[in-house]
Amino acid sequence: MALIRREHRGDVVAIRDVTAAAFRAAEHSAPPVEPGGPPGEVNLIDRLREDEGWIPELSLVAETAGRVVGQVVGSRAFVGDVPAIGLGPLSVEPEEQRSGIGAALMHAVLGAADALGEPLVGLLGDPAYYGRFGFAPAFAFGVESPDPAWGDYFQVRALPTYRGHSGLFRYAAPFDAV
Repeated sequence: MALIRREHRGDVVAIRDVTAAAFRAAEHSAPPVEPGGPPGEVNLIDRLREDEGWIPELSLVAETAGRVVGQVVGSRAFVGDVPAIGLGPLSVEPEEQRSGIGAALMHAVLGAADALGEPLVGLLGDPAYYGRFGFAPAFAFGVESPDPAWGDYFQVRALPTYRGHSGLFRYAAPFDAV
């Protein structure tokens, strides 16, 4: 069983390695920033750490036997002018996938966002996977996707402080470069 905890400074290299391994094996991933470089999700996390949208309480790692095997990050987003959370990337080492680590990270980050009083979490991902965590197509909430081509793959989850906010979802600025 993995321990879920906040990211520490010393985790940065391990997070890069886990994210690169997870997204190299993924069916869909962001293109590398440099030819032959790691998937774009690696650079995204680095850029998010430097952005004003970084929320340290929402960068969580899964650790097994003292080794980082997974990570999830939530950063500041907006629905119209109302603060929200943009979730992702979620990364688990390929050999640890389907072991419950991704689910544990999801439950932990959603609980942490709720504890911070956040109203809504948005993400781009497979509805079959994220639906089990309460995510639904964003349009059902009146939330517009940053890219209409994403369709049902852009999803949101309302948290207890959600009061029906609707409008265009905007991720933190580093997402614009992915």
